[in-house]
Amino acid sequence: MDEEPVVIKLTHDQAFVLSDWLHEVMMKSDKLDAIVPDRAVWSGIYAVSGTLEKSLVEIFMPDYAGRLEQARQRLLDAMGGDEEGEATQGVSGEPSGDDISG
Repeated sequence: MDEEPVVIKLTHDQAFVLSDWLHEVMMKSDKLDAIVPDRAVWSGIYAVSGTLEKSLVEIFMPDYAGRLEQARQRLLDAMGGDEEGEATQGVSGEPSGDDISG
């Protein structure tokens, strides 16, 4: 079996917001069981989450909540949607190249 790593590229804002969401569903609630009943999928989820945590300095900053909200708003603005996810178009531009490979 080929165990060559897969590289996923996200913008910094995408990585930050995704990291926060993953932390919420994995550590602060029992939501992961409900969202992903197949425990085999959890291996990849934990790998992504761990890589994000190692890559993002914002998670240790005292103004975390403000930075997170700013990142969320930039992503929503770029998508042309509102809080409820009514995006009308895709995010423009290429990912910044933040490599989250493990």
